Amino acid sequence: MTPWIPFEPSRRVQALPENFFAALEEKISALQSTGKDIIRLDVGSPDLPPPPEIIERLIQSARAPDHHGYQSLRGPGALREAWASFYAARFGVELDAGTEILPLIGSKAGIFNFINAWAEPGSIVLIPDPGYMTYTRATLFAGAEPYFIPLDPQNGFLPDLSAIPVDILKRTRMLWLNYPNNPTAAVADLSFFEKAVTLAMEHGFWVCHDAAYSMVTFEGYRAPSLLEVPGARQVSVEFNSLSKSHNMAGWRVGVALGSAQAIRPLARLEVNMNSGHFLPVMDATTLALTGDQAWMAERNEVYRRRRDAALRGLAAHGIHLKPSHGSIYLWCPVPNGWKSLDFVMQVLEMTGVSFTPGTVFGQGGEGYFRISLTTDEKRIAEAMQRLRLWRKE
Repeated sequence: MTPWIPFEPSRRVQALPENFFAALEEKISALQSTGKDIIRLDVGSPDLPPPPEIIERLIQSARAPDHHGYQSLRGPGALREAWASFYAARFGVELDAGTEILPLIGSKAGIFNFINAWAEPGSIVLIPDPGYMTYTRATLFAGAEPYFIPLDPQNGFLPDLSAIPVDILKRTRMLWLNYPNNPTAAVADLSFFEKAVTLAMEHGFWVCHDAAYSMVTFEGYRAPSLLEVPGARQVSVEFNSLSKSHNMAGWRVGVALGSAQAIRPLARLEVNMNSGHFLPVMDATTLALTGDQAWMAERNEVYRRRRDAALRGLAAHGIHLKPSHGSIYLWCPVPNGWKSLDFVMQVLEMTGVSFTPGTVFGQGGEGYFRISLTTDEKRIAEAMQRLRLWRKE
């Protein structure tokens, strides 16, 4: 059939890679239509609910007849103050709620828009490899050049910042970091962030930290904020979210915190795209941030038990991993002789267990697959059993 419109989509859209998870959903739906039971260990979407009082606040606020109109981009002052209080209590970081905090309709969109607010053709964005796909896709959309910095397993999946060539640093607009890390589950200490801030100050670019998993930690580990580094607020922006911290992924609650200079262009772009979040969501978010956070310890214990169930199952067929201290993932080597995508798709076909191939996160992900701990412990154990039986055949 001849297209009615005789021209192609924009080059920027054509430059965006296809989304693996959209294709995976189609494959899984086809398998389920044949009666196959699928265990989803691919997408990192929490299966646990937020605390009931947060849901109740949403309901109460939604009943108010004047809570259904457009809202300001920056949201109510109480919401920004709640983020400021949360960061002060958790990280000891003092932020100006008026200029250094910008609520977002999801941190993913905020990350995409921040890159497009600052990057342009001829400039460089430093991106971890493997890493969250949005960093690369937003860079391509902006017409800028992604420069991939390897996450070396021998270095705890931390990038070697000293190995970045000076001529690259001269053209760099921003460096992206993400700890606890997706997909590797690695963690970073404050001394690493100090090195990143020092490098940014020397060469004049933004350090951007995607802290989506900062509240999902195990065995007493506390993930630091980039903004804890002295002077970081001058050159840094941290993106956070309630998706993983408060089990509110579908609510699309995010925030940018840090340099007022960095945030202003993001706000300018956001105000031309959005009209502010739904007020009842913002009211519930305020409660989520200011309420008792003790429940997270129990939630994190659920993830720890799931992690350990997966580790036991992997060890039973020869894949031995060190326990991760943060995030909701395990980063696993594929068996010898396999490519990541081939292994994952074969496992899905033969066992009904769905993982994510490492190559979704960049070339540095070849040789790995990611397990998401977002289903219950029994199903994870069953998935590991299916995998073990298949490999015996």
